[in-house]
Amino acid sequence: MEVVLAETAGFCMGVDLALRRLDKLVAAAEGRPIFILGPIIHNPQVLKKYAEQGVLLAETPEEVENGAYVVIRAHGITRQVEAALRARDIILKDATCPRVKKAQLLIGRHTMDGQELLLYGEDDHPEVKGLVSYAESGHFVFGSEEELADYSLSKHKQYVFAAQTTQDRVLFDTMAEGLLNDPDLDVTVLRTICDATKLRQKEANKLAGDVDFMVVVGGYNSGNTRRLAMVVADLCR
Repeated sequence: MEVVLAETAGFCMGVDLALRRLDKLVAAAEGRPIFILGPIIHNPQVLKKYAEQGVLLAETPEEVENGAYVVIRAHGITRQVEAALRARDIILKDATCPRVKKAQLLIGRHTMDGQELLLYGEDDHPEVKGLVSYAESGHFVFGSEEELADYSLSKHKQYVFAAQTTQDRVLFDTMAEGLLNDPDLDVTVLRTICDATKLRQKEANKLAGDVDFMVVVGGYNSGNTRRLAMVVADLCR
């Protein structure tokens, strides 16, 4: 049996950066409590390792002790939660993926004059909650072409179209083209899907056509993992 390992397998730049920042903090904390606000990444083995090193997981800001370190996870948090944390007696360490942070700032800048955000993503995902918190003038989150088609868009409004960084690039481009080609709509498209996501999906798609069986390894609650599985599922049947 021949096993082919994808060249892009492993952690992306944003995750690797977040973990290195946490490792550095663990080594230098000198007994000060370290909290992660939500899982730093969606990987149970990694979370178990940090728990064994004394890193605490807080599901809400209220669970964080005064005087502690708080690490913002790679997915980011809402700007309201970040502001509340910065107002407290804690030391905040931002490990938000740079691609996610860029998407947050782009959304904030392009919606400041009343534009509504149309976001392609998972409504209950922590990254999405953070992204829409930067929308200044309302938002609509959808997970499929059908949901977008059913949403009433007005020729009297301006829209900004963006995506969760781990979404399917091909489907995003298809929807973006449809919006831009509608003469009745005023839409600005923000290309917020991460290049690492695009490369992994592209390679997974190619590998799926060359092998008899394919295994996608990752956390069940990871958007990246779910998307890769969806990309290759039809080709491997």
